[in-house]
Amino acid sequence: MARILIVDDERDVATMLKFMLEKDGHRVSVAHDGGEALAALGVEPADESKELPELVIMDVMMPVLDGYAACARMFDEPRTKAIPVLMLTAKGEMRDLHQRTPNVAAHLDKPFDPRHLRELVAGMFGPES
Repeated sequence: MARILIVDDERDVATMLKFMLEKDGHRVSVAHDGGEALAALGVEPADESKELPELVIMDVMMPVLDGYAACARMFDEPRTKAIPVLMLTAKGEMRDLHQRTPNVAAHLDKPFDPRHLRELVAGMFGPES
């Protein structure tokens, strides 16, 4: 199964997503803001020894560094540029902004149906990933 990084400042949401995706067989790690995500990815500070996820599920509105800024920084780095990002946001009007960041593969408004998120993730990796 896939390696997934969840980035959400709402700890209950991050815990629920981690549990749900691990139940599906994925290896999941968690960060609680964009700065933690960049550190986990080995972007800031630079650390090429970090194992990269195959997908990042990232909230938009977070302290320290928001999801769009973190995505843009990921896109600037050759090692993380191609990692797809599934954006979560409670602000539906921000949906159009994700077109500015090419590594955003999908967008899901909060609150979301957990089954829909699981279907999106499964669709990205297929049943045998």
